[in-house]
Amino acid sequence: MTAYGMLSGWMTAGKMACPCCMHHTKAFRLENGGKSSWFDCHRKFLPSDHPFRRNKDGFYKNRVVRSELPPRLTGEQVWNEVQTMPMIMDNIDEVRIPGYGDKHNWKKRSIFWELPYWSTNLIRHNLDVMHIEKNVFDNVFNTVMDIKGKTKDNIKARMDLKLYCKRKDLELLEHSNGRTIKPKANYTFTLEQKRAICEWVKCLKMPDGYASNLARCVDMKEGKLHGMKSHDCHVFMERLLPIAFSSLPDQTWKAITELSQFFRDLCSTSVRVDDLISLEKNIPIVICKLERIFPPGFFDSMEHLPIHLPYEARVGGPVQYRWMYPFERFLHHLKKKVKNKARVEGSIIESYLIEEISQFCTYYFETSVQSNNTSIGRTGGDHDLAQSLFPIFNLPGRFAGQCKSRFLEDKEFTAAMNHVLINCDEIQPYIEIFVETLRKTHPNMSDEHADKCIEENFAAWLKEYVDNPSNNVLDPNIHALAWGPLRIVKTWPIYFVNGFKFHTKAHSIGKSTMNCGVCVKGTGYGDYENDFYGQLEEIVQIEYPRIPLKKVVLFKCECFDPTIDRGTRLNKQYGIIQIRHNRHYGKYDPFIVADKAIQVYFAPHPICSRINADWWFVVKTKARGVIEDQQVDDSAYQEDFLDQNMVGISADIDLPANLLDVEGRFDEP
Repeated sequence: MTAYGMLSGWMTAGKMACPCCMHHTKAFRLENGGKSSWFDCHRKFLPSDHPFRRNKDGFYKNRVVRSELPPRLTGEQVWNEVQTMPMIMDNIDEVRIPGYGDKHNWKKRSIFWELPYWSTNLIRHNLDVMHIEKNVFDNVFNTVMDIKGKTKDNIKARMDLKLYCKRKDLELLEHSNGRTIKPKANYTFTLEQKRAICEWVKCLKMPDGYASNLARCVDMKEGKLHGMKSHDCHVFMERLLPIAFSSLPDQTWKAITELSQFFRDLCSTSVRVDDLISLEKNIPIVICKLERIFPPGFFDSMEHLPIHLPYEARVGGPVQYRWMYPFERFLHHLKKKVKNKARVEGSIIESYLIEEISQFCTYYFETSVQSNNTSIGRTGGDHDLAQSLFPIFNLPGRFAGQCKSRFLEDKEFTAAMNHVLINCDEIQPYIEIFVETLRKTHPNMSDEHADKCIEENFAAWLKEYVDNPSNNVLDPNIHALAWGPLRIVKTWPIYFVNGFKFHTKAHSIGKSTMNCGVCVKGTGYGDYENDFYGQLEEIVQIEYPRIPLKKVVLFKCECFDPTIDRGTRLNKQYGIIQIRHNRHYGKYDPFIVADKAIQVYFAPHPICSRINADWWFVVKTKARGVIEDQQVDDSAYQEDFLDQNMVGISADIDLPANLLDVEGRFDEP
């Protein structure tokens, strides 16, 4: 936010630090904490009839909010304020403008106002989602983990709590020996719980390239995480925070989970305007829920700024084009070019010019010459789509590791052949003919019985059907499918497809990453209740005889039981899925087409008990370098299972009955 103030001229410090609300803010200075707080500044963003507005006990005590939504100033209105202010240059001392810190936060007139179109821009400066998300995560995580020196729930915060809130259970107590005792809140963890979470983070395995090694950040002695980079906080905030804090009281967990989902939805690679409008309506409710839980000292400007992020995304587009990640990475790329530390700028310029010229020259190289332009990416591979083959054959993908050969057993051969037939679009008309033939003799046959007949008898029926000259089936690809694949197959331990890197379960043993988690959609596409989850056992390439050569790559998986409440738990409100890792799918159907696989990873409960010891959380990942096809999946979220109309907001509006942790009653300062 410092760079925002330098470029815009509106300083991002003090009570008017928000460059969107400007002087319409209700932030105040804490009497004991000495810092500006945005506590109870968000009820005015709620609808006029919302119950939170009339709540006198859950927020600032004895206050009812009737004020309207603060206006968003246009470029012309801002220009009218700054046009008479001086434009500070580098060689001139700054001039303190009258009213600074009291009526406004302007320190200068930005040079960008010299641009003729600047006053017509809907957004003149972008709020940096990367640093806002990191700071919000740090405040939430350090407060819940009760990290000494970093928590926002300290002695001064409890002293301010007595002045501004009605929460007697959390007020400081004076001991008979003169010591001050801080009652333990139920939204913080004990040292044993903190160490359990740190141990969970230390043992957590994620896919290659998904995040950095979080185990290096763990301090088991103190029960805390340190040295987390911005991207580490990004992953933890959007994916792991609801899992790590799942043992918190239900009302606290819901509020933190809704905050996590807000950032996950906001940071989606594709967003819809109506969803962003829903986010804009929901984020004030989420922040108000947090205000009923945490003390006033928790709410600095970073907890307030998310209220403006959905509007900026609606006007400026997805955050990926406006946040600081690409610029930070590029700066890191430039800093690595420094060879002469006495001439840093010249060293960077010289190296960058050489890189740019070399890249330009590679466009004139022969295709056989290896360069950045001819290198195979994560989504590339050996494939041949010519020769009029069916789409299921020779799909793009790339093998790695040692290749082996083996023969399929009878049940493997039958399962693999049936799976390819059922998933081939060109075979669907023949399946319909087969089902119609069955229904002529069994008119009352159920769909379940028809599916069973397809699995058991369709392959043999199709072979007889295509070999019958009277049926006039001339396509050689149909004949190849009907006769089935060869018994001998090739296997590999690693496969790249659709931007994912998959390892077999055996190949992942002893590694610090997990690349064997697999998800495949069930029959109801888009309905995550029908999804199957499992672990990759073997990568198999089957071949069909006759020219041209036809290959299909299959994943042999060990799937978990998809039965709801028996093998799978589903939180529909927040889209959180758990699987029971010791219960497996009862039906023998181990193969899936590799091109249809989605990569997931599994995380156990951080604080295990007898009830949840057998359950793992499922976390879906997003393919790198792949843009989702909106015609196939009309979802605006980063994960397919987030089918919640972008709402996911619990309807609880009552004040938490008790924020005191009765088991660990006191924390000594």
